[in-house]
Amino acid sequence: MIGSRPLVAVIEDEAPIRRFLKASLEVEDFAVAEASDGREGLRIITQQAPAIILLDLGLPDVDGVEIIRQTREWSMVPIIVISARGEEASKVAALDAGADDYLSKPFSVAELLARIRASMRRATRPLLKDADDKPLLLGDLAIDLPGRKVSKAGREIRLTKIEFDLLSILARNLGRVISHHQLIRDVWGPRAPHEPHHVRVFMATIRKKIEDNPSQPKYLVTEQGVGYRLRDLRADAGDAE
Repeated sequence: MIGSRPLVAVIEDEAPIRRFLKASLEVEDFAVAEASDGREGLRIITQQAPAIILLDLGLPDVDGVEIIRQTREWSMVPIIVISARGEEASKVAALDAGADDYLSKPFSVAELLARIRASMRRATRPLLKDADDKPLLLGDLAIDLPGRKVSKAGREIRLTKIEFDLLSILARNLGRVISHHQLIRDVWGPRAPHEPHHVRVFMATIRKKIEDNPSQPKYLVTEQGVGYRLRDLRADAGDAE
């Protein structure tokens, strides 16, 4: 934080993109600290304590995923990865290392700001735990973690154990992209084979049960080639205001 302005660390080796990000953020009353390589980025993270990090994975000196791992050893500051389209493997590695979200180049200023604000809101909210008494309410969808129940418009929806386990992981990480690998590891165990098709089958059945139109999902969103996110409709409503 610089004065009343949240500090954004922009770690990106391409100068035109850094200039674009800096100009776009400063207009929206963010302060910006720039780094063109990983070492300078780590120095900014440790010494200036940014409110959020925008991180390019393809840095010239330190792999972006390694920066995420090092940061996560001591900080839960939101990290949004900036990557080229088609780099699904890198996105998955970044998410598994602890990144909160990602943006694919090219992206609009509106999308960038929406992701930043949503990530910062999530960072200030307590994590959902099984011991939480109140169900998570997303529109007319209610997810009761301790009771292992889901209802929509007051009517209970019956989910299998695996379906609820998958949905509960997404609910505890509301708004974040969770990779296929993480879902498989958390539901089937660390030794389970990496078969995203199995996850897709279960997600399709969950959609049929919770969505009004499964082909145009409102809650359970696919991040192509990467994983899934449960949309935080509360944050989306805030961005629309």
